Amino acid sequence: MSRRVVRALDLVKDAALIAAYEAYHAPKAVPGDIVRDLRDRGYREMEIWRVAERLVMIAEVEDAFPLPPNPLLQSSVDAWERTMDGYQRPIMDGPKWADMTRIFALSEQ
Repeated sequence: MSRRVVRALDLVKDAALIAAYEAYHAPKAVPGDIVRDLRDRGYREMEIWRVAERLVMIAEVEDAFPLPPNPLLQSSVDAWERTMDGYQRPIMDGPKWADMTRIFALSEQ
């Protein structure tokens, strides 16, 4: 079984930084350790969408998500997160990626 997680955050409002952020996330550009960490922690699939500075992450995750991180990958993950911090800004106080709440589903109408 799996479930969907949707989260959002904003990017720094700077066209060059946004272009660089997108380049970091281009196909095959994300380091292997980061992809492995995501899968190991229970992400089955993930997409990140952007409009202006707003990012929305849509992920299918294992029911047991989040699974514990692999200590062998932690230094790579920490370095990636420090790099991404230069491009990202939280929408509100709390975790960097804010959990979104579904308010409408066509299937329920």
